Amino acid sequence: MVKRRPRRPVVAIIGGGFTGAAVAANLAKNTTGQAVDIIVFEPRGRLGAGLAYDTSDPAHRINVPAARMSLIPDEPDDFLHWLAAEGEPRDDQDALTEDGNLYPRRAVFGRYVGDFIAPFLRSGQVQHCHERVAQIVRTGEQWRIAADGGTDILADIAIVATTHPAPCAPRHIAKALASHPRFVADSTLSGALSVIRGEDRVLLIGNGLTSADVIASLRRNGHRGPITALSRRGLRSRGHATTAQEPFGDFVTDPSRTARSLLRRIRQAVQEAPTAGHSWHAVFDALRAQGGEIWGALPIPERKRLVRHLRPYWDVHRFRVAPQIDAVIGQGLDHGDVRVLGGSVKEIARAGETITAEVRHRHTGKCEQMTFDACVVTTGPAHTAILRSQGWLADMADAGHLQLDGVGLGLACDEQSRAADRDGKSDDALFIAGPLARGTFGELMGLPQVNDHAIFVAHQVTQRLASQSRSRPAVQIA
Repeated sequence: MVKRRPRRPVVAIIGGGFTGAAVAANLAKNTTGQAVDIIVFEPRGRLGAGLAYDTSDPAHRINVPAARMSLIPDEPDDFLHWLAAEGEPRDDQDALTEDGNLYPRRAVFGRYVGDFIAPFLRSGQVQHCHERVAQIVRTGEQWRIAADGGTDILADIAIVATTHPAPCAPRHIAKALASHPRFVADSTLSGALSVIRGEDRVLLIGNGLTSADVIASLRRNGHRGPITALSRRGLRSRGHATTAQEPFGDFVTDPSRTARSLLRRIRQAVQEAPTAGHSWHAVFDALRAQGGEIWGALPIPERKRLVRHLRPYWDVHRFRVAPQIDAVIGQGLDHGDVRVLGGSVKEIARAGETITAEVRHRHTGKCEQMTFDACVVTTGPAHTAILRSQGWLADMADAGHLQLDGVGLGLACDEQSRAADRDGKSDDALFIAGPLARGTFGELMGLPQVNDHAIFVAHQVTQRLASQSRSRPAVQIA
């Protein structure tokens, strides 16, 4: 007698950092009891850490208080409960700040994410393929995914959950310093800063969160030399408010349709905040919470204008450094051994191992000759290089399956997070998860928002699987 049963659908998630792990865990929750294969391609040894949390550097801390880092929206204290159960943070007396908030090391949070997905790995609902994707090709209604370790599968749905490419040094700097022994083009690589000596004069190209991490790491490792952090506007990431505050400001009632109008409302809210007992932090907390609706109300040209003119100011107020790191930088600024400049490198050269740079100051236009022993690139992600950052992404773009979004922040997708192809058509079998969907969803860099988006994508994929199951042909078995 011949029996018929539905073929098991396969969902492939490319990237097993925080986003990929969160999508996989939530998709496994949604499909418990159903026959679905969820495969996560991630070359690292464990899921959930990724670039952000796969670090052993004790200077690297989460930038958001632990009380706001739960992976379960309905259980906001889940991370705090996990910390208590694990006896964390251990051997870290600086984790607790004066305001009573915990800022554990990032590696600790990476373990929390790993524990969150662990039950689904043990049950077999989620499979971890410890390989790097080499190629993705459309085969009929499916995706053929080949990895560098020999794995070759057909997936019904593919989810791109990779992160942004590493920072990219300005071309003239990279060319001049390419062979310099203390030119660090990617500070996120393990041990990258070990080439810098204790008394070296260090130039940082960029002044955001990565720059803050580098300064904290260098100082913790005993570096004593002067550090100059150079960025176009000379802005540095701000610290957190000293007291807890509720978000302040309503930006979604009659939302702004232009970047200029939104800026006026933000400035007005910042001016009004002190009378309500708030600081600017509360205004930006409101903007963060309402970010998706604010972004959605802006036409594409206004989103582009916002990114072009205001993103640097948003970044330094929105993405705040942990108090411990802020204190290190503040101390350096007070003592004069850390310098933050607004300007650009007009010329740069090396004489032996000495680096000479001609820096043009932003506000005065005057040039200053400066000398350094080391240079570290700490600029933001190379958004425009996404499609060429990995071979399989380039191939998918060349085949017309992927394109950059119209704002220049990531990959194009619709409001269901389905990838938009070369013609702008949404693909029911290809989803974009996490920061690469930022052009459509706006606020997708802070962990709470990325977690919410991962839950959203898992829900969308669950619905798609249900739709596919009703039309999927059965497999004959004896």
